[in-house]
Amino acid sequence: MFPEEKNPRIERVAHELRATGVKPEAANPLRSGIHTRGYLPHVKREGARYFVTFRLADSLPKEALLKYQAERAERLHRFHAAATGANRTGARARVETVEDIERDYFRKLEAYLDKGAGECSLKQPELAAVVADALRFFNGQRYRLDVWVVMPNHVHLVLWPMPNHTLSKIAQSLKRHIAREANRILGRTGQGFWQPEAYDHWIRNDEEHARCCRYVENNPVKARLCVAPEDWPWSSAGRGRAAAAAAP
Repeated sequence: MFPEEKNPRIERVAHELRATGVKPEAANPLRSGIHTRGYLPHVKREGARYFVTFRLADSLPKEALLKYQAERAERLHRFHAAATGANRTGARARVETVEDIERDYFRKLEAYLDKGAGECSLKQPELAAVVADALRFFNGQRYRLDVWVVMPNHVHLVLWPMPNHTLSKIAQSLKRHIAREANRILGRTGQGFWQPEAYDHWIRNDEEHARCCRYVENNPVKARLCVAPEDWPWSSAGRGRAAAAAAP
């Protein structure tokens, strides 16, 4: 069961934003602040870099996602209950942190994705090329694309939105264009291509940025799709190979 009280994740992120000078209740939270499309809070900060994940519609069944979300919610509920009790009694704080819980949740989702759940439509070179071309098309205009990878059933990227462009609009535009082209190639109509909600993470500092970039380009290796990052054609690490493969 999900906790009925106010979402502790949103409250935690709101406190973190206030500590760094960002008002969570900003007039336009899509630019700077916090907003949510359900249980998952999305943090936006003007001038920030982001780690983003798009998942195919059939890559993570609803029952699996709800299972992982319920496990995370229960751990968060226990954590906050213990923290409240420790504050009242002056007892020593627990070793587990919210970051540990979030990291475990993300790792479970990634492990599930890397098993190759669903049809894995993006393993088709023609569809992978559609994604790669779309990601690179507005690089330097709407955003600066640091690294990216097209996996069989999901896409990771690290980017920095250019001034006057929000991450939400960028993600919406990319997903819409790719879905339209992919469904045309697949001969599908009336079927969703992506899961509705993308995952995005505000990158706090250079160390975290480097870690996210390494993760993205090493994802095919971790999933045992290749031996080295540069061997995977559909990524920033293997972009030379991808360009060659896409050439007539």
